[in-house]
Amino acid sequence: MAEINFWKDRAAGTIDPTLFSKKAEDMAKAIADAHRNSKGQKENKRTQIRKFYDEVLRLDNIAQTKPDQWESILPQLHMLTAKAAYAKGRELISDGFLDFIKKSVEQIEAKQDLRVFASFFEAFMGFYRMHGPRS
Repeated sequence: MAEINFWKDRAAGTIDPTLFSKKAEDMAKAIADAHRNSKGQKENKRTQIRKFYDEVLRLDNIAQTKPDQWESILPQLHMLTAKAAYAKGRELISDGFLDFIKKSVEQIEAKQDLRVFASFFEAFMGFYRMHGPRS
């Protein structure tokens, strides 16, 4: 699976111009393929992926509306990696989705990073709806 980097130039605040289009669609196709190839097509069901998306949106909303709470949001964000590992252990998500969560969370240092991640995840979800499982 391709490496996802949010920023073209972090210092300048320039987001990768293809992040919300080509890269989001490529990621969605890879995660959808993992679903189709999983035993019993159990991994990466839309409802499972949606749980992670909803949590990212919740944390992003708090970060944007209550910036003084960033220090308490960041540990909760890193907890997503543990939640993803648990879901992987139960064979509810693929290695690829676990890697996506891990590598994304590792890039988040400030609330602007979380905003970009939330937007990328939104784009991913749109493409996953098109390429992913129907149920």
